[in-house]
Amino acid sequence: MALIEVNTEECIKCGICIAACPTGVLVMGEKGPEELMTQNCIACGHCVAICPKRAINNIKTPLENQTELKELPPLDKETAQQFLRSRRSIRCYKDTPIPQDKLLELVEIARFAPTASNGQGISYLIINDKQLLKRVTEVVIEWMEAEVLKGPKTHWSLPLHIRAYREQGLDNILRDAPHLILAMAQKDFVRGRENSVFSLAYLELFAPSLGLGSCWAGIVEMCIFAGYAPLLELFNVPKDKVITGAVMVGYPKYKFKRLVDRNPLEVHWL
Repeated sequence: MALIEVNTEECIKCGICIAACPTGVLVMGEKGPEELMTQNCIACGHCVAICPKRAINNIKTPLENQTELKELPPLDKETAQQFLRSRRSIRCYKDTPIPQDKLLELVEIARFAPTASNGQGISYLIINDKQLLKRVTEVVIEWMEAEVLKGPKTHWSLPLHIRAYREQGLDNILRDAPHLILAMAQKDFVRGRENSVFSLAYLELFAPSLGLGSCWAGIVEMCIFAGYAPLLELFNVPKDKVITGAVMVGYPKYKFKRLVDRNPLEVHWL
């Protein structure tokens, strides 16, 4: 079966689909674009999405499955800057669970993030159970205590988080967030972590539009990537998969009033 179909009556042989193809699958023939190296197709959908005449179809990314772009007003520079800069790591959450349909909206947008060679391959585990989340914190604390005993090379923050938990009952691991979202990939997928970072970054940027806040669960990730079995057993991850990222999510308890500055820009030119 052919990879692409071309409506020769509509095709104007502009060559845009060929130029947009990142892997050189197409060439221009007498009647329009033709397949040259079908095996190189990564199913990115560029050829179909960019055609001005809806004249090309690709069985890997069918035209009928693509959504027409709406003519929305362009996002002006100031709005775009504020949107990006106003994203904050939320560490104080309301004790309010997020409805399941809203959580699904959140991870749904994550799957549209760019991935290396359109590899995608990321799935998600959403933890809602309060008792399980409390147990996650307890197990991570136990791992941290074992790490501190190994000597001074452990991360500087571990003793502080342990003391806060043991002496004050403060959860600096999951920050009492009502949900934890874990990204997962196949064990043999070399781009798993990289693609997860892209996907969870999309999730974090989209979260405020749903009234939600998020924060990377960095210490949980440290424990996971260290292969700490008691924590991994809590998640019951499929045997053929590994956890590649972790983000806590909930309704922000407070609202930020100002944009925080960063270190001065450093640029080198060649």
